[in-house]
Amino acid sequence: MKKPRSAATKTRPVEAAAGDVEAIVAGVHGDPFAILGVQEADAGFVARCFIPHAEAAVAYTLDGIEAGALALRDAAGFFEGRIDIGKRQPLRYRLSNPGGDWWVTDPYSFGPVLGPMDDYYIAEGSHLRLFDKLGAHLIDHEGAKGFNFSVWAPNAKRVSVVGEFNDWDGRRHTMRKRSDTGIWEIFIPDLDPGKAYKYEIVGAQGVLVPLKADPYAARSELRPATASVTEAPLNHAWGDEKHRAFWRNTNLRREPISIYEVHAGSWQRHEDGSFLSWDQLADRLIPYVIETGFTHIEFMPISEYPFDPSWGYQTTGLFAPTARFGEPEGFARFVDGAHRAGIGVILDWVPAHFPVDAHGLALFDGTALYEHADPRQGFHPDWNTAIYNFGRREVVSFLVNNALYWAEKFHVDGLRVDAVASMLYLDYSRKAGEWIPNRKGGRENLDAVSFLQQMNKELYGHHPGVMTIAEESTSWPKVSQPVYEGGLGFGFKWNMGFMHDTLEYLSHEPIHRKYHHNELTFGLLYAFSENFVLPLSHDEVVHGKGTLLTKMAGDDWQKFANLRAYYAFMWGYPGKKLLFMGQEFAQRNEWSEARGLDWHELDHAPHKGVQKLIRDLNYLYRSRPALHARDCEPEGFSWLLADEAATSVYAWARHAPEGNPIAVVSNFTPVPRQGYRLPLPAAGKWREIINTDATDYGGSGMGNGGLVEARIGDGGAIFAEITLPPLSTVMLELASE
Repeated sequence: MKKPRSAATKTRPVEAAAGDVEAIVAGVHGDPFAILGVQEADAGFVARCFIPHAEAAVAYTLDGIEAGALALRDAAGFFEGRIDIGKRQPLRYRLSNPGGDWWVTDPYSFGPVLGPMDDYYIAEGSHLRLFDKLGAHLIDHEGAKGFNFSVWAPNAKRVSVVGEFNDWDGRRHTMRKRSDTGIWEIFIPDLDPGKAYKYEIVGAQGVLVPLKADPYAARSELRPATASVTEAPLNHAWGDEKHRAFWRNTNLRREPISIYEVHAGSWQRHEDGSFLSWDQLADRLIPYVIETGFTHIEFMPISEYPFDPSWGYQTTGLFAPTARFGEPEGFARFVDGAHRAGIGVILDWVPAHFPVDAHGLALFDGTALYEHADPRQGFHPDWNTAIYNFGRREVVSFLVNNALYWAEKFHVDGLRVDAVASMLYLDYSRKAGEWIPNRKGGRENLDAVSFLQQMNKELYGHHPGVMTIAEESTSWPKVSQPVYEGGLGFGFKWNMGFMHDTLEYLSHEPIHRKYHHNELTFGLLYAFSENFVLPLSHDEVVHGKGTLLTKMAGDDWQKFANLRAYYAFMWGYPGKKLLFMGQEFAQRNEWSEARGLDWHELDHAPHKGVQKLIRDLNYLYRSRPALHARDCEPEGFSWLLADEAATSVYAWARHAPEGNPIAVVSNFTPVPRQGYRLPLPAAGKWREIINTDATDYGGSGMGNGGLVEARIGDGGAIFAEITLPPLSTVMLELASE
């Protein structure tokens, strides 16, 4: 009696089952890698391929050795046949039809690129180099060069790469599913950089999802087109090690940080209204920032986004510098050029929410993948956007890897994290019944807290010298304290209270300011509770709010005087500085993303004077340790006059262990005050190092002749009698003997 064949010696037929052929042609096969490419057959190998429009196919090895002709099994373009090779290896096909011949290297004849350790770390949520694995990467693989595509879509029935290179036909490059992680991948040989592509996804119910851009794409098409684009690895020769080494080896809290906030699309434009490229921006913006004395440029979001009026805050491509300003290499050149000139580059970063554009992350594989399914958790009522599911480790890995990506690949100096408050509170902008409490019954988003802590730990741990800055408008404790002390781990926090209180105060007519005196003193009660950045940001000069100049009380002369006094008040106040573009020369019109700044205003003396003042304030702030070295520590500040409500005068001293103390005195009335008795911390000569009423800045020229003398009076009090110009701030520095 014959023994049955064992499974190991089971016949492997040359011909694929009819059902498999039909499924491949229809684009519904669950595992095309089990049918196509090189497969073992009895006593050898068989090759199968599906290439529409071909009528004949001959297989070759990558070395050019003919391996055999394939038979046309299905007129749609399914070929198969025995091939003469000694071992499994990649193949190329010479294809033909009445129109001619062409060659195709078979993607199904290659093995996978991702390995078991990738699966392990991805499944664990601890993979910190996903940006080198997921997305589209130009690689050499098993003797061929091409792009490997990988995308996370665990609930999809099929995922395919589509583009012009395959006639946007989802049957052509169906991907291999790695079932342990829900990641799909395929290596497409001979594909060049610069090719548009998307993912065609069939959801779990068998329904096609709208074509999706690649979440990890390094490059995107220029809007209104929405496809991702294959991109070679950055090949920039960096020359910024001196800059990066400085910030790695310093205490950021004790360094001068003065930030110029920029919307790259509207700082300047060409005469025809078109955008400047990154290289053109570098040629103009970097020298301007050096001239005006800022230490950092902060760009509003530059990750790819579809809608110009969103200003980049509704991003659909977190890993792709927007195509508006050229290729990603151009942004790398910009950052390098800024660093070589000693200027840092900070990016606005948006992990709080994402838009629901059909080509984006929303319902990515037909299910709520990156977002929560329940709109009480997954939909943001303020912005009509989706909220990331911070409780899902793959989503957290996506965002953490993105933060690491910008620091590693583009050498950015920091991330200013947008809308942190909306992440921290489950009931943010929601009424009762519109939100779901956390597992402890509270309103805190514990998953978001954990994500922010992890992001900060990884970013500071892998890239010392990089800073993170939270836009957080509530009293959440320890935003800028280390995670090991129970904090969120940010380096700095925007001081929204400073911005609102000071602008409210300066909107009052001077005669009424004595009734609002505490609006400027209150901030010092919490000024050292966090590491603060003082922001006068884009949010204050849009949507009918006017500009900083128009917010000031009084006639035109008083508006300029108020603004100059305010700027010097702010530069003397504890905290790092941020000023939105155009405000350094007191632009009159509200900012619009659709046009460049009103640079012609610099032809007028008052605007030019404000610009000169900002330049001089930045110089003083950077050169005087007393003004920056203890920005975040109470030891660096002491009141000189806090209760002068009747005269609306404020005075304090700034200190540092190195350098001389500086007194900051503001007179927020249009009344000049002669012989004003000012307490000072030391007797001796004090130099007037800034006076916002100077004629160079557009003021009346009243002052102290450059010097005042502090003496010891009755009772041992030290004071000087000084002149306080109208609507002005004066800074005095103790002169060295």
